Amino acid sequence: MVSQEVKMDRVVADLAPPPYHPLSSNIIFKGTIHLGQKPDWRVLKDHFFREGTITKSDALKIIHQAELIFKKEDNLMQLSDPVTVVGDIHGQYYDMMKLLDLGGSPEKTKYLFLGDYVDRGMFSIEVILLLYSLKINYPSTIYMIRGNHECRQMTSMFSFRRECIYKYDLEVYESFMDSFDCLPMACILNGSFLAVHGGLSPELVSIRDLETMDRFTEPARAGLQCDLLWSDPIDIPDGRLPEVYRNNETRGCSYFFGGEACRKFLKDNDLVSVIRAHEAQKDGYKMLFWNGTDFPSTITIFSAPNYCDCYKNKGAIIKFDNSTLNIQQYNYSKHPYVLPDFMDVFAWSIPFVIEKVIKMLISVIKPQGKYFTSFDEQSKARLKELEENVSKSNEFNTETVEKIISHIRAIREKNEMIIRGETFNDGHAEVVPITNPLRPKLEDDTESFMNAIMRDRVNEKRPELTNIR
Repeated sequence: MVSQEVKMDRVVADLAPPPYHPLSSNIIFKGTIHLGQKPDWRVLKDHFFREGTITKSDALKIIHQAELIFKKEDNLMQLSDPVTVVGDIHGQYYDMMKLLDLGGSPEKTKYLFLGDYVDRGMFSIEVILLLYSLKINYPSTIYMIRGNHECRQMTSMFSFRRECIYKYDLEVYESFMDSFDCLPMACILNGSFLAVHGGLSPELVSIRDLETMDRFTEPARAGLQCDLLWSDPIDIPDGRLPEVYRNNETRGCSYFFGGEACRKFLKDNDLVSVIRAHEAQKDGYKMLFWNGTDFPSTITIFSAPNYCDCYKNKGAIIKFDNSTLNIQQYNYSKHPYVLPDFMDVFAWSIPFVIEKVIKMLISVIKPQGKYFTSFDEQSKARLKELEENVSKSNEFNTETVEKIISHIRAIREKNEMIIRGETFNDGHAEVVPITNPLRPKLEDDTESFMNAIMRDRVNEKRPELTNIR
């Protein structure tokens, strides 16, 4: 219960503040030790929605329990319908609430999640802890495979590592990484569909290649595991390529695959289609008809609407039932605002303050115009003496001060762009300006979607990082 005093002290009095204390372990876990204590996912779902937290020990317990389940699963899982297939979520917790409502209660619905649970969005920990809690409660109906962001390299480049350190510490981050190493790589649906995060590989000749690969590792920059996570279908209506697989310059690794590669793989393995995620889609999904039939040979599903708070795309999920494929779309949900790098408002405002203070000091040291004439004669004399001493000093360099001001101004302008919605706010390293301010209502705006894709392209490429085990 929120006290009346606390609510009245808020700018928006009818908006309840986040829970002050982490949720108690006795509330999170149910059952006896003998039967195994499972996290109450309904309690966690509501608690995280209200921006609540849990203790480090409880987070580690959930991660460890889920990891033990993943370790027992095969590289390639076999599922039959009915099942709901979910694409990228990317830390968009409040949009995940919508997809769980549309997809069906996890208590009664089989789910297959295609990876990319973390990064870009600012609520990745809440997303992954809730998914892990669902997996622990329903290990035979909740299935998760690995995405290209479930690794040390990508989470260090983007926001998840910083989020873990901000909300917990490095130990929690490393525990998440160890659990990501255990995630399965792919799934066969109804014996006819290959579900994978990225796509096909020249090293993937038979589905048996998936069964024998070593998945318990940080993904390399080349090879079967890399391609399963990173490859893309070529975005050409007929799928024609000069070669069967073309180097993927957009990603900086892996390949583009076209109609020839897809048709051969599907035919040789008696499959109908490839279902994958990995790429933002304006409508939340995209179908590529390369096999000359009425059924698409490749289906891309993307479940993070208004990706990065600026793409203006829809989210979508696939519902399989009685061998029938239905796609359900949805718009984005409002979420609490978080400053980049999880800064508080004081840290965010420091560049503004520093810039003003430096200008004030320069005005005092080098007074001019009306400011100078406002002093009495004695003050003028003292300031004149100070100015002469400063000009003779080797420690004061006007050019250096101007460079400092310029640097501080750049930081200040970047912060202003974020507040105005003119740059991506996901805590990643690259600052990417967007030409048009965001509109609060999600619109069917192809131009804005394409503009966001072009300006975010640098972040679609795999980074060059060292010292990643």
